[in-house]
Amino acid sequence: MRAAHTLAQQLEALLIVADEPLSAVALATATDRPVREVRAALVALAADFDGTADGSQRGFELREVAGGYRFYVRESLDPIVADFVHQQSPARLSQAALETLAVIAYRQPIARGAIASIRAVNVDSVVRTLLARGLITEVGHDPETTATLYGTSDALLGHLGIGDISELPPIAPLLDDPSEGFAHESL
Repeated sequence: MRAAHTLAQQLEALLIVADEPLSAVALATATDRPVREVRAALVALAADFDGTADGSQRGFELREVAGGYRFYVRESLDPIVADFVHQQSPARLSQAALETLAVIAYRQPIARGAIASIRAVNVDSVVRTLLARGLITEVGHDPETTATLYGTSDALLGHLGIGDISELPPIAPLLDDPSEGFAHESL
């Protein structure tokens, strides 16, 4: 199968699916080629993508970072990619995300484990989503467990139209039984 494709094609295929930078040694092992030959092919690919051969620069580039090689979007195209990503993100939050956001807002700073305990479900992906959207932020670490503590971000306060977390409405009146829910409201 390797003989049916050029070294450059093989390297492109490997690099496009990589989650992290791949070293020249790892790429040489995967393609069953000498490291020297792989390095030369990587330099040629980078030059090709930069447009040094025919003057036509690609929208991505091949960089050597962290001891390996990886594809990156050209810095000049970052605004276009950012706009696209923001358009692709759903404008609405799921019920799980809203519930998790409420727990964080009313109990901050709070660790992921405590959020999961309150909600009685795994909240890892929801917390990652809220972090990615900039609605929560890491605010420190628990001194006893070293767990990451989360709190609301300024962006969330802006979305809610409040200046400070103390402006959140008290939660107890919203519950059917005010004795249920949070033992205390720390703002």
